[in-house]
Amino acid sequence: MLFIPTFKLVQKLLLAKKALKLEALLKKLDRYAVVCLVDIGYVQQDREEMEVLFTFLAERYERRSVMITSNLVFSKWDQIFKDPMPTMAAIDRLVHHATILEFDGESVRTKKAKARQTASKHPKGSQQSFSWV
Repeated sequence: MLFIPTFKLVQKLLLAKKALKLEALLKKLDRYAVVCLVDIGYVQQDREEMEVLFTFLAERYERRSVMITSNLVFSKWDQIFKDPMPTMAAIDRLVHHATILEFDGESVRTKKAKARQTASKHPKGSQQSFSWV
């Protein structure tokens, strides 16, 4: 399994395309049964970057697994792909055999940050005194 931020994978794919080695990189990535693209929703790609990401997804479709973490619902993926056709085609390939897990609510990182903040305001063992007027 390969965990990789989406922006890093896109940059690797783009460099491989420019060096005419995209097919070799896609073949190398096929060695991983699962590629997990982290934070796809934070990627704002230009047309060339969008094309290599779509190529990666299309190449893996029905052959290898892709996991994606995103802060965007599918209806907002036009922010990633910028064009309705590849947006719908990418979503179609991803959801065809997919198990979609949607998490609602506060993130784990936010909860931990709030807990640390509360702990620093009220260290263990400290006494709090209140006065009533």
